[in-house]
Amino acid sequence: MLRSATFAAVRKAKPSAGFKGAMLQAARGMASSEMTTIELGPRAFEGYNIEVPSSQVTMSKADLLAIYRQMQTVRRLEMAADSSYKHKLIRGFCHLCTGQEAVPVGVESALTKDDAVITAYRCHGFTHERGASAFGILGELMGRKEGVSKGKGGSMHMYAPNFYGGNGIVGAQVPLGAGIAFAQKYRGEQACTVALYGDGAANQGQVFESYNMAKLWDLPVLFVCENNKYGMGTAAGRAAANTAYYTRGQYIPGIRVNGMDVLAVRQAIAYARQYAVSGEGPLVLEMNTYRYGGHSMSDPGTTYRTREEIQHMRSTSDPITGFKHRLMDSGVATEDELKAIDKEAKRLIDGELAKAKAVPEPNASELWDDVYAPGSEVPYLRGRVPEETHYYAQN
Repeated sequence: MLRSATFAAVRKAKPSAGFKGAMLQAARGMASSEMTTIELGPRAFEGYNIEVPSSQVTMSKADLLAIYRQMQTVRRLEMAADSSYKHKLIRGFCHLCTGQEAVPVGVESALTKDDAVITAYRCHGFTHERGASAFGILGELMGRKEGVSKGKGGSMHMYAPNFYGGNGIVGAQVPLGAGIAFAQKYRGEQACTVALYGDGAANQGQVFESYNMAKLWDLPVLFVCENNKYGMGTAAGRAAANTAYYTRGQYIPGIRVNGMDVLAVRQAIAYARQYAVSGEGPLVLEMNTYRYGGHSMSDPGTTYRTREEIQHMRSTSDPITGFKHRLMDSGVATEDELKAIDKEAKRLIDGELAKAKAVPEPNASELWDDVYAPGSEVPYLRGRVPEETHYYAQN
């Protein structure tokens, strides 16, 4: 959704130049452009068997403000989902990414539309960043027929162009992501796949099987662990013998990233993407982040951590507040300009929510649609009881 001249230049670098060559070409190409340079600081990255990205980010004012706008929009989107759930407009599972906005926005800003993304069930931000409208996302959450999955997928099953969900089974999206990357390599595409999972899923055996296959075939896949410190209600240290998730690839290099800093996320993904599409193979990235709410809307989020801990993270590490101060300190925008963006994001989401509420639910007769592609249906599908068996018309 967002593109800076810096990483556009990286992507246009000749494939024969290789990973380091492409980065150098991009740096030379940007030397004479009028851009803003921001220093990320020494704690932005930590590497495992690989050099870390530069801690200096050079971007235009327009790109920086676009990133701020996207983070505010995702925050407002999740706030609207939270409120709608509490008003019983949303039922069932609902996992919010409030506090983690830097990850979906930072990831998307470093990718092309040819790249693919697949994630777990905390997917609303990624769905929006991949191109789905707030109207479609909120409509899907409320089970409306104009939702992104026609009201039949809900919170965990949303899709957009080159976005493969939204997956409800813990860790199951990781091998699917490796498979998408296999297809990209097989077809000779200059693209990569970002396969995201949480610290709670990091102990799944299929994650390690995917590492092995990806490195065996040097697939262009970025394994991204969103470490928000808690797998449901279990602290990472109580479930994992090694919580340095970026080192878990063993034979795959890794980078730990400050996932509360959107520019660090962006820089790391751009760097990793070029590494992968240059033929170097997979990387494991760990985004250190934090969710303010519970695991899902049914979890108050305060039985396994203190309210003081949550408030401390909000006051010291909030990704939007931190980025806002950075923009003001670097002279990119004034406080009034950023407040105008805040109000714009609120108006947008309020309007999209009102439109989504007005859409009816799908007709019950549509329950059987979209299970199979037209023409490939099985003879019948069973319902809850034999009387609900649905028979497809055979050609």
